[in-house]
Amino acid sequence: MAAEKEFVKELTSKSEDFSQWYVDVIRKTDMADYSSIKGCMVIKPYGYALWENIRDGLDRRIKATGHQNAYFPLFVPESLLRLEAEHIEGFAPEVAWVTHGGNEKLEERLAIRPTSEAIICSIYAKWIHSYRDLPILINQWANIVRWEKVTRLFLRTTEFLWQEGHTCHRTEEEAQEETIKMLNVYKEFMETELATPVIVGQKTEREKFAGALRTYTIEALMADGKALQGGTSHNLGQHFAKVFKIKFLDEDQSEKYVWQTSWGVSTRLVGGVVMVHGDDAGLVLPPRIAPIQVVFVPIYFERTKEEIRAKVTALAEALPGIRVEADLRDTFTPGWKFNHWEMKGVPVRIEVGPKDIAKHQVVIVRRDTREKIFVPETEMRATVERLLVDIQRSLFDRATAFLKENTRSVTDYGEFKELIESKRGFLVADWCGQAACEDKIKEDTKATIRCIPFDLSPSPQATCICCGSGANHRVYFARAY
Repeated sequence: MAAEKEFVKELTSKSEDFSQWYVDVIRKTDMADYSSIKGCMVIKPYGYALWENIRDGLDRRIKATGHQNAYFPLFVPESLLRLEAEHIEGFAPEVAWVTHGGNEKLEERLAIRPTSEAIICSIYAKWIHSYRDLPILINQWANIVRWEKVTRLFLRTTEFLWQEGHTCHRTEEEAQEETIKMLNVYKEFMETELATPVIVGQKTEREKFAGALRTYTIEALMADGKALQGGTSHNLGQHFAKVFKIKFLDEDQSEKYVWQTSWGVSTRLVGGVVMVHGDDAGLVLPPRIAPIQVVFVPIYFERTKEEIRAKVTALAEALPGIRVEADLRDTFTPGWKFNHWEMKGVPVRIEVGPKDIAKHQVVIVRRDTREKIFVPETEMRATVERLLVDIQRSLFDRATAFLKENTRSVTDYGEFKELIESKRGFLVADWCGQAACEDKIKEDTKATIRCIPFDLSPSPQATCICCGSGANHRVYFARAY
């Protein structure tokens, strides 16, 4: 009973301490654990199953847009990394280096990839010779190492998992089309699969990817009012192509540099799902990505235990195509199991006891609203299918309402500073476009420009929220993870 009591111990309240609540949820639901290596986490089976569902849903979309998966080396020779000064400068504080192979010192240090532009570009230079070799549309699923000073499970770790697309194109127009296409793939994916609404736009020069021509982003709002960058898509222009000499002979027999893109998302999406949808009882998972979509909990009595067990097994088998778990353990009470599966965020719970068998019914409970309904066995599958769709839509609608409620327009800098401290969320304000104002706002408030949205522009009379001069952009500010 001691272990049982420990498990059902109340989580830290979200409103009391959001950061501790987040860690409690991750660890008590067996999603991840700390390792003996500072900043590195162990992704446990339940957390990895969630990541696999996220990965698989995105992988299908990537392949549907004509991309193929490949794999490139983990190690990047220092000479390759240093070819691109701006790029290495952007990552220098985070790069981990290999200096020895066994007991032998290497002639050249090897970086453990903080990102793969250098190693991939050096290989593309060997593969591309003619316009007939283009476009190259390749994605890889890999691990990345960045020596972070401050880490947090899933959100920012020394080693993490991600996908990174790297493409080469004949023209600037094709590269720009690819960049925006993949940004929209990310947006649709997050909203459809993760039930998470996002703001879409371009990063400022200060915030763009090192070496990129332009960087675009999808930004989500977490339940504590902080923003989370869900994914980025970069138009790399010809910058890396010129550094690594990725050239092709065009139809007109002239030699040209390719135009490139890169784009990626990571395991921080798992953390985003926790923070957007979770509550004081634990995880609340969107059905489309939940490792378990339906859990059966039998209500055992000694006299009817075997009958209940057989019924639950049969009912679970009647839901093919749905990710189902039948919790047939008899060493825990039904109440403990309710708490256990609620904490793990399973969208639908089905209870079956002797009275339910007698009435040829099941009791269905949805995780998001805790609504309990009594359903005839013959209607169980149709009801479950309807509820899974409805829960997915409901979570998205709830997150969308939260996003709208916590997005505020502001024109006065004093009000801006007060709101970012007391309300948080997104603040929409006009900006002159100068880095000096961007830096001052960050220094004063710890808020950054999350993106310059595609669908907003300042009025002709608009002035910068910071300096009061004419505004060139209407942007989203927020404190962020």
